[in-house]
Amino acid sequence: MKILILIIATIAMNTNQGKENTYETATLGGGCFWCTEAVYKEMKGVVKVVPGYSGGHIKNPAYREVTTGRTGHAEVVQITFDPQVASFSDILEVFFMTHDPTTLNRQGNDVGTQYRSAVFYHNEDQKQTAEKVIELFEKENVYDDPIVTEVTPFDVFYLAEDYHHNYFARNKNQPYCQFVVAPKVEKFKKVFKEKLKSSQ
Repeated sequence: MKILILIIATIAMNTNQGKENTYETATLGGGCFWCTEAVYKEMKGVVKVVPGYSGGHIKNPAYREVTTGRTGHAEVVQITFDPQVASFSDILEVFFMTHDPTTLNRQGNDVGTQYRSAVFYHNEDQKQTAEKVIELFEKENVYDDPIVTEVTPFDVFYLAEDYHHNYFARNKNQPYCQFVVAPKVEKFKKVFKEKLKSSQ
């Protein structure tokens, strides 16, 4: 794992060379957006993270429509981050280690295309970085099964309804939060201690 982290850090340095100190955006689908939002809210270098929908074929979808799987959207988080603190490679490392990128259109008991693993890249650098990180994870046999994460160009992001925002923090006693979201947040805190905001 240490070798993997070093290689990802090298990818990050090569990607960020010559970039000005401006914020960047990442749009990722890793299953239920309550989980991914909760994880990235804890990450150093993340300025803002909001839940929403991307990758579908209708405008302004509502949650009840997305959950049918018929709109084509994935539940995603859109992350605003400081690349001088957390590179896109860092963002992806956390992404791949806090969900299962080998299960097609599902995360645990959440089943459907809306729960697919997806990287919606915003530029060519992000595309190449995502491809390199996936290639690296495959080469190092991090998972028993092949990675099925979709790497596709970003088009439109639709902000989720207000009650989805900061869901885990506001609903920690809810069963789904206790049994699904909380373990992912704890895994992030355990594996990525150096990436925690509290370590700044």
